[in-house]
Amino acid sequence: MLNNKVVILAGGYGTRLGTLTKLKPKPMVDVCGKPIIEHIMQIYLKHGFSNFIICSGYKGDVIKTYFKKKYKKNILINKKRLTLIKNKNMSIRIVDTGKKTLTGGRVKRIKKYIKNDKFFHMTYGDGLSNVNINKLSKFHLKNKKIATVTAVKIQIPQERFGVVYFKNKNVVKQFVEKPDIKEIFINGGFFVLSNKIFKYIKNDNTRWEASPMEKIAKKKHLAAYKHTGFWKCMDTIRDRKFLQNFKNKKLPWV
Repeated sequence: MLNNKVVILAGGYGTRLGTLTKLKPKPMVDVCGKPIIEHIMQIYLKHGFSNFIICSGYKGDVIKTYFKKKYKKNILINKKRLTLIKNKNMSIRIVDTGKKTLTGGRVKRIKKYIKNDKFFHMTYGDGLSNVNINKLSKFHLKNKKIATVTAVKIQIPQERFGVVYFKNKNVVKQFVEKPDIKEIFINGGFFVLSNKIFKYIKNDNTRWEASPMEKIAKKKHLAAYKHTGFWKCMDTIRDRKFLQNFKNKKLPWV
């Protein structure tokens, strides 16, 4: 099981982080002393998963340069669109999946590297969590689904306005004045996927979170692993400041 690959989507622009992503991609933004992508890798390494495929895009050269410098004695292949770093403890394959490619398209572009895997892990290059990767893997295998998503619970404030639920285009099915919605589960990333997902991804313009997941869910082949522990996505400058508060403290995601 531990040889199964971990795919990290690291090609987005990260525009909501402002100037922090002007010269580097979001996964390379520093959090508590090192790029957030290294924290993500550490989550998997903690559970014995050490075979990484990084799907780069925007400012991908920054990712390549960083890891090539850090592991300069272990570079096996160095081509324009591929960098492979390998030592006895870890393998990092950095693949240029295009600047404008969407999430589903990035996964499809690395299909050849995981075609022999029964399943593989996939996550985004901006989310941290103390999710137990081994338990997640076992959950996926037990449920025998095409895909498993880690569902994380978030707290939200009480709605300030009444909510209208439509029966059809013009008829109201239900109206609730200031509903007391205190918590919901959302997509927290940290997926486990089988090779069957590729038939649901059309091309570079496919968002994994849209049509593929919707179709797999409709076929009742999308499982949800509920995680109620620590989870945080670094989507904005405010999110990054929150994560930075753990500097010189025990990191809650490892």
